Amino acid sequence: MQGKRMSGGDLLRHEQVTDLVREKVYAKEWGVDGPIPSENELVGMLGISRGTVHKGIQALVDEGLLVRHQGRGTFAARPLMARPSNTKLVSFAESMDEQDIPYTTTVIERRVEKATGMCAAKLEIPDGCDYLYLTRVRSVRGRPVMFIESHINTEACPGIEDADFESESVFAAVERTSGRAVGRSQMTYSACVAGKARGAWLECDEHTPVLNVDQLVRLEDDTPFEWGSVWLPANRCVLSNEVKRG
Repeated sequence: MQGKRMSGGDLLRHEQVTDLVREKVYAKEWGVDGPIPSENELVGMLGISRGTVHKGIQALVDEGLLVRHQGRGTFAARPLMARPSNTKLVSFAESMDEQDIPYTTTVIERRVEKATGMCAAKLEIPDGCDYLYLTRVRSVRGRPVMFIESHINTEACPGIEDADFESESVFAAVERTSGRAVGRSQMTYSACVAGKARGAWLECDEHTPVLNVDQLVRLEDDTPFEWGSVWLPANRCVLSNEVKRG
C-alpha cells in the first residue's frame, strides 16, 4: 500500500488520522477483504508518531467503525444483522418518482478503473477487468438527501460509461445497455457517522449520523452489475417498508 509521507515536522493530529482511515474504509479501499494497514504501516506511510496513529485508530474503534482481533489485525466492523425484504425491487430514483418527489441528480465523479480484490469478487469479474466507479448526489428542494457510490460491471453493460446519469437512472441505463432486466438486490443496513468527505457532499457535519445501505444488485440472469453504497442523513431520510406475514 502506498501513502504520502508528511514533510519535516508537519505532523498529522490524531483526528486527521481518524479522518483518513474512515474515508478509506467508507470508500471500500481498506478493510473489505482483510485488515486495514497496521499501526506500524501507517506510521511508515504517514511519517508520524506511533502514539498519534494509535490514538486515531482507537477513536474509530470506540466509534464502532473498526474492531481489533488479537493476533490478526484491525478490521472494518461488520453489521450484526441484515434484514431481507420480499417487496418489489425499485431503485431510490424510482421510489422517489413513485412518490412524486421532485429531485435532481448531480454526478460528482466517474472514472473507469481496474477491478481488484473484493470489487472483482463482488462483480464476479477477473482481476484487472474494467469497471465504472460512479458517485452522485441526489437533492430534493436544493438539499442533498443521499450520496451514492457505485462500482458498475461494464462487461455486463457495454457502453454504460457514456450514459448521462444526471437524466437517466443507473437501473434504466443498465437495462438499456445490457439488454436484460434488473433482477434482485442484496442490501445491508448500518448506522455510522458521515465523515468529512461524505459530510461535505451531504452538507452536514462530519459527525452527523447517517444510514449506510450497502448493496449488490444483479440482472435477471443473476449477473452482478452494481456493488455500492447509499448514504442517507438520518435527519433527512427515513426508510419504510411494508410486508405481509405468511
